[in-house]
Amino acid sequence: MTSGLTEIFWTEQASLPLLLVLQLLPLLGAAVVYAFDERRTGVTLGKVFALGELLLCIVAVSHINPTLPALQLAERFAPLAYHVAVDGLSLLFLLLAALLTFLMTLYGMSRGMISPGRLFAVLLLAEAGLVGMLVTVNVAWFAAFSALELWAVVFLLRRWASSRAEIHALARFVQYQAFGWVLFAAGCLVLGWGHAEATGGRWSFDLFDLVGAVPVGKFQTAAFYLLFYGLAVRTPLFPLHGWLPNMAQHGLIAVAPALMVGVKVGIYGMMRFVLPLTPAAVETWQPYVVGFAMAGVFFTAALAFQQSNLRRLLAFAVVSHTSLLVIGLFSLHESGIQGAMLLAANFGLAVTGMWFIVGFVFRRTGTTELHELSGLFECIPFLAIAFLTFGLAIVGMPGTPGFDAAHLILEASIDKFGALPTVATALGNVAAAGFLLWAFQRAFLSQAKAGGHDVDRTLPMEYVVCGIALAAMLAIGFFTEPWLYLTETASQAAAARFVR
Repeated sequence: MTSGLTEIFWTEQASLPLLLVLQLLPLLGAAVVYAFDERRTGVTLGKVFALGELLLCIVAVSHINPTLPALQLAERFAPLAYHVAVDGLSLLFLLLAALLTFLMTLYGMSRGMISPGRLFAVLLLAEAGLVGMLVTVNVAWFAAFSALELWAVVFLLRRWASSRAEIHALARFVQYQAFGWVLFAAGCLVLGWGHAEATGGRWSFDLFDLVGAVPVGKFQTAAFYLLFYGLAVRTPLFPLHGWLPNMAQHGLIAVAPALMVGVKVGIYGMMRFVLPLTPAAVETWQPYVVGFAMAGVFFTAALAFQQSNLRRLLAFAVVSHTSLLVIGLFSLHESGIQGAMLLAANFGLAVTGMWFIVGFVFRRTGTTELHELSGLFECIPFLAIAFLTFGLAIVGMPGTPGFDAAHLILEASIDKFGALPTVATALGNVAAAGFLLWAFQRAFLSQAKAGGHDVDRTLPMEYVVCGIALAAMLAIGFFTEPWLYLTETASQAAAARFVR
């Protein structure tokens, strides 16, 4: 491993507290929307705050220099151990989180959900948790913001639950996520304890302090296990994915899954904290992590083919493709890390778009069982084409960000693991294309059944929601160069720690 880790993490101080504003704006928005209760003004303000957060993220991109490996726009407040900073990878995830939150406010209106004001307030609260996780460089603060976001998702699932199956899905979700959060929090304690042992009793959870006194021996192994498995639960990574299929089938159809898997903060947390703080353990356990990920690509693809419910099928698609992200990240190769981050962004847009469309289909038909859906293309052709495009984007169709991202991951995989594992992974991706196209054919292209559901035409707001997601995804896909430029140096810095 290379030395000079502290140089990589040197930060450029911000002249204005832009990152603080990014964290406070959704909190302010949540309070304002909640205060207006269900009045139309509050609902409108919810969308305004979400849009404002997206515009502020765009401003933040213009304030950093992507060619510098250092974290930038740093802000500190010592009494609370508050320390935030960003690089190109952070901003990629911030843009995604802000865009998806804005789209979810539009989706909530198009679905005509009950209590939209309360829904928007909780959405903004969840966004505050996401933003906090993406800008903090303190593992304890990361855990605290994660708890905030999880609380918001649990509230959404409980508030809009309407059946015994939904309550059961919520219980399973809470069990898994509480276990994962406790593991991560225990990992934070091990890091702080290791730092205290190395510095004569001074505890710290700040990345900049910890990276200068990386724990050794059993401390590092324990920290790796706890942090990695804690993040793997929420990512989710095979075989810790048991909470997702039930939540996808019985939970709030699109909003809750989008919050949990649309923004892959688990993958981001591994890149930001696990790789730099447990480097020796990462290299020791790399073959096992990658092996489980490769097995997960095939195992969950096989499970997806057995699903009769479209929502459960998409849940297994999430787990299958998440394995590709882990393979890229744990290649410890700059191309693999960059590809994993780009693929996470592509994946977030695509899978959220697909869940939106599933929600629109459910509103019309009252079901997502594949054997009850047929002939939808004739009635909602735009939504059908959007579903197909999102599905192809997940498997790396040219013209989408997934194409370049998958290419980078496979390039790194060949370099690190050889041709055979890489070909096997690519075949797993082909299997993923198979089950998504199979689902599309059954739901949208099969002949309409006699006495089937009366399906309304596409509504204007549905055009807007899916159109924005499609336009963003295709714009990134056809104009990938700026995104590669934004993330290249940060990816090189993350991989440099493992260059021998």
